[in-house]
Amino acid sequence: MTSARPDRRARGGAAWREGHAAEWLAAAWLMATGHRILAFRLKTPQGEIDLLAHKGRELIVVEVKRRARRDAAELALTPQQARRLLAAGEAVRRSRPALRALTLRIDLIALGPGRLPRHLKRLAFEG
Repeated sequence: MTSARPDRRARGGAAWREGHAAEWLAAAWLMATGHRILAFRLKTPQGEIDLLAHKGRELIVVEVKRRARRDAAELALTPQQARRLLAAGEAVRRSRPALRALTLRIDLIALGPGRLPRHLKRLAFEG
């Protein structure tokens, strides 16, 4: 049993590195389309925000999902995660005077091997 532990840690480390690389790729994509990145992996009491971006009059909480297939990444954000991200974004917006006047939205950047990122904007969830 103890021999599986190092392998599991190695896989976990690889997943962390892949996730971090996906977030940098998503940030570059957003910057290329005129967004300003305000924060990476922003920790709040409500949860972690992968990317916090700003464009025009909008404050954008961006969730980055990378999967073996991009279409699977597009479906990976659950309503519960979206509610948590919305609460985290609201807390950040309220806590920073310069952000209070901005409209908050939730976006998803979906990534898959060999495909361009897909930016899904203004996600809304029922319930």
